[in-house]
Amino acid sequence: MSSIIQLLPDHVANQIAAGEVVQRPASVVKELLENAVDARATDIKLIIKDAGKALVQVIDNGLGMSVTDARLCFERHATSKIRQAEDLFSLHTKGFRGEALASIAAIAHVEMKTKQDQEELGTHIIIEGSKFVSQDVAVLPKGTSFAVKNLFFNIPARRNFLKSDTVEYRHIIDEFQRVALAHPKIHFTFYHNGSEMFNLPPSTLRQRIVTIFSGKTNEKLVPVQEETEIVAIQGFVSKPEFAKKNRGEQFFFVNDRFIKSGYLHHAVMAAYDGILKDGAQPSYFLYLSVPPNTIDINIHPTKTEIKFDDEHALYAILRASIKHSLGQFNVAPVLDFDRDSNLDTPYHYKDLEGATPTIQVDGNFNPFSEDKPSKQFSSYRKPEPTANWESLYVGLKQDTDEIGPITFENEEVTSSLFNDEEVEHAVHKTYQIHKKYIVSSIKSGMVIVDQHRAHQRVLYEQFLINMTVNQASSQQLLFPLNLFFSSSEMELIAELQLSLMNTGFVFEENNTDHIVISGIPVNVTESEVSLVLEQLLSDLQDGIPESSFSQNDTIAKSMAKSLAVKTGTHLTEKEQENLVNGLFACKEPNVSPFHKPTFITMRVEDLDKKFAL
Repeated sequence: MSSIIQLLPDHVANQIAAGEVVQRPASVVKELLENAVDARATDIKLIIKDAGKALVQVIDNGLGMSVTDARLCFERHATSKIRQAEDLFSLHTKGFRGEALASIAAIAHVEMKTKQDQEELGTHIIIEGSKFVSQDVAVLPKGTSFAVKNLFFNIPARRNFLKSDTVEYRHIIDEFQRVALAHPKIHFTFYHNGSEMFNLPPSTLRQRIVTIFSGKTNEKLVPVQEETEIVAIQGFVSKPEFAKKNRGEQFFFVNDRFIKSGYLHHAVMAAYDGILKDGAQPSYFLYLSVPPNTIDINIHPTKTEIKFDDEHALYAILRASIKHSLGQFNVAPVLDFDRDSNLDTPYHYKDLEGATPTIQVDGNFNPFSEDKPSKQFSSYRKPEPTANWESLYVGLKQDTDEIGPITFENEEVTSSLFNDEEVEHAVHKTYQIHKKYIVSSIKSGMVIVDQHRAHQRVLYEQFLINMTVNQASSQQLLFPLNLFFSSSEMELIAELQLSLMNTGFVFEENNTDHIVISGIPVNVTESEVSLVLEQLLSDLQDGIPESSFSQNDTIAKSMAKSLAVKTGTHLTEKEQENLVNGLFACKEPNVSPFHKPTFITMRVEDLDKKFAL
């Protein structure tokens, strides 16, 4: 039998590797930005068209490449970051696998321009699907420019699986923010379809966070700093009152590399134990510096997972340092009934020495001087004695005429629209059990309604009718609300603005980092507005469907979930009846918007069977 095993050609192997490395346009952005950082660039520009499907370009002013390196960098496992296996445990660069550029070149049209500082001319290379089209000498500025066009042009199945431009653009923003937060000393600029989205000049870490996530972020941040033999921790966590429902602003960096770690996230949540509302998520930007030989980064091609040598110690240190920061800035409550908070010494005063107080002396003061203040009070007048009260009635004419008899009606005349026989006393038709279920009697037995799911269904159909059929009524606010959001959330709100206006929201103005709301839907209170919008943005993180009806459907579901009466809420008899009547007036009363049953029925026969001997 002939041999059947053979080596795959390079272009086939590159396409297979690209499946792991390049999952979407955001993956290309991540790899190219990290290469620019490794090239010691101080100014990096990211240019995107059509959410990266048409163009992803990264321009830097880094070291550049020689002619040989420019050609070799597109080969598999070609890298300048490591030389031997031992280097994997002393990594100081973002990349080290040598797979990214080869994978990108296998599934896109790549144009690279690069030049080193000491060279007079640079190199211009064009590659299409792993095939070198041209390599020329060109006059270029110092640094490297990568332009990746027509991603997945030779793998149409992968291109069809890409989400909408809105979703892909949001993933690109996530990757851009992760690299920009890890390197605040580098100037980053981000352009999308010709518009400047971010311009981040070199700054401190706090300024970089505030620049990316709007100016309101500054008052939320609490600094965290701790240094031990195992790890050095610095960064910021948010105050508990600013916690959100979604996990958008949560960043871990290990040696300036963004990572995802559920274990470390649990340590942060443990530090907030007891001071957060149920389901709330704090924001944090935490930078951990550990010895490179104590971590293993080579777990996954995306390099967002890391194995630590001593995870338990890291967990304890992280939790303790965050608890300490929340305590020292009086964010966490202290259970001490005798403590007077006015006598607390500010934390940054602990190393200061007390200064000698200055004394001012009046040299002209003489306690034995003869000059004494006069005791004449010219404005004081002694009150004149008032006359007796009887003098008020002197000289009045006394009438001797007697008042005649006055007659009053003895019986009170009342009338009624109905006869007593016609008035029926209202029967108590509904009952609430454990502040969760509503029981109502029907002809065949009884119906048990889940109040939370039932209210979801009622609100959902109301919102859908308002958005698709008729305009909803709104209540005007006496003082407009200012709500602050990040740039990506602002862009999402701008897309949803028309649908939100149909539900009853009235927008006065939209700025770069906040919106002004002057009117809200009738069934939404002023305190619930921020919660409703946060929940809506959280629900839409996975993407908005293309059709407008589906978008309205998503908004209606999210708002119904936020505003529905919660389990554990006491309802009056009138509220119970209104909810039950509203449910059975819906088009689909059987299930909630999330396809869960809203009620069950029990017949009298079923109850009889329960009591049967």
